[in-house]
Amino acid sequence: MEKEDRPVMIFQFTAPPLPHYMICGEDTYQEGDRHPDRYNIGVFDLLLVTRGELFLEENGVSYSVKAGYHLILRPDAAHRTYLPCQEETHFYWLHFQTVGPWMEAEERIPFALSQSDHPYVQFDNFSFYIPKYGELSSKAQAGRLIEQLQLLQQSPSSAARWKQQQLMHELLLLFQAEEGIQQQHPHYAIAERTASYLRAHYKEPVSYQQLSDAMHFHQNYISICMKKTYGCTPLEFLTRHRIEQAKRLLIHTNEPIGRIAEESGFGSFPYFIRCFVRYTGFKPNSFRLKYRSSR
Repeated sequence: MEKEDRPVMIFQFTAPPLPHYMICGEDTYQEGDRHPDRYNIGVFDLLLVTRGELFLEENGVSYSVKAGYHLILRPDAAHRTYLPCQEETHFYWLHFQTVGPWMEAEERIPFALSQSDHPYVQFDNFSFYIPKYGELSSKAQAGRLIEQLQLLQQSPSSAARWKQQQLMHELLLLFQAEEGIQQQHPHYAIAERTASYLRAHYKEPVSYQQLSDAMHFHQNYISICMKKTYGCTPLEFLTRHRIEQAKRLLIHTNEPIGRIAEESGFGSFPYFIRCFVRYTGFKPNSFRLKYRSSR
């Protein structure tokens, strides 16, 4: 049977791209029925029980999925029924997949920030997190979204497929449970607050002491939080964000390089040049000429 004190596992998806919807449905099992045993089915299988109970095991870990609970089965794992249904059981099921990075872990894993010389590759990768198993507070709304997805399956039009993807993203938002995850791992909330602060103040000189005063935490703890969430220190995060702003200004304005350095938050022109070359492989003027030479 499931262990009540085990850690809450979460799926981490890095986007873009976002996961995409494939197909969904619903089933009603009678007492004694069993969910099929499967292995390596190639899609995520999201199960939401509305009444009764499913007894499933994945890779040796068992889950009692009661009414109001959900379970997401991995696309690359073995799962089986360890106990048949003890009563009539109704559940929705939904298959989805992603071509982007994902992993299952006990806590969030830092993701690599985008680094590219292309002007339209912005510093906007993000990760979102969905509990593998647990009770869903908005289960009625989730059921309605899945029912809408089922209705759209009757239409073969591309517009219906597009609407399905939109509904899928609404459904994923219900399962994120960000508040619960942040309560278990509060350093994520601190990292996100820090990132928001740095984006808002990138034009200004920012020191670790200033950041510590603004966040009300010691600078060493802030750095630990940022590394766990974004894989870099606060000042590395800030520098990369400033570089992205400089890239945008180089392409879309005729401002002198020195002025762009100032507007991007770099107090020293030589330091701006060094950072720009390190992160893009180009000097600022060469970068501008590469993308504006045909104008």
